[in-house]
Amino acid sequence: MTAPETLALVGAGKMGSSLLGGWLAAGFEPRRISVYDPAPSDALRAQAGKWGFALNPAHAPAEAVVLAVKPQALDAVAAGIAALFGRDSFLLSILAGKTVHNLAARLPASAILRAMPNTPAAVGRGVTGVFANEATRPDQREKAQFLLSGVGGVEWVERESLIDAVTAISGSGPAYVFNLVEALAEAGTQLGLPADLSLRLARATVEGSGELLRRQPDISAATLRKNVTSPGGTTQAALDVLMAPDGLTPLMVRAGAAARKRAEDLSG
Repeated sequence: MTAPETLALVGAGKMGSSLLGGWLAAGFEPRRISVYDPAPSDALRAQAGKWGFALNPAHAPAEAVVLAVKPQALDAVAAGIAALFGRDSFLLSILAGKTVHNLAARLPASAILRAMPNTPAAVGRGVTGVFANEATRPDQREKAQFLLSGVGGVEWVERESLIDAVTAISGSGPAYVFNLVEALAEAGTQLGLPADLSLRLARATVEGSGELLRRQPDISAATLRKNVTSPGGTTQAALDVLMAPDGLTPLMVRAGAAARKRAEDLSG
């Protein structure tokens, strides 16, 4: 993979900062990075001083422009960043719900990629779904792959509409997992465990289960589930509830559908 010659990051909040950290860790030359943020945090200022990337310099065209502001802020920032785009620039947007059409109407970019990373990017364990429009060249796709792989895995989709589904599953998914920890801990408390102990058990269980998935990529989640389950045992009794027709799967399908609809609503 090759890196872009120059890079402008617009927005250095949680996800923008995670991407920036991934690029620096991957060896991207800081002098080729410009970061634009209207209210830079003390941590961002310190990072700029340590690494030497430019913080809020005069606007100049960059080969790659990564847009990482909140979706609701697009109209407010679009006019002010037009000078970041040159003839060969490409736009990599991580704004939930903002379509290629929506972005092209506001920014002078023809090659546009929409990406949806998730919060484990902060520890280099994220996963990002990405779509590229027809104007995006193969070399620009490769450079986008480099930028996104700095924080975890990258999965390409061939239809833009699937990005909203990616948002619903992996983009919002960490919150679902954290809520599972909360629910599991509450179940333990209801069964008589001290609240702090129940929370420790729930956290450790989810952490360890995730590590099993990571270390055994060739074994399906269904197989791992079956490996824990003895016929007629305690796990089977619980799964009879979770896997009932009105159990966890249809609930998660409804949750995903709600998240996708909200992503679609943000596209205006």
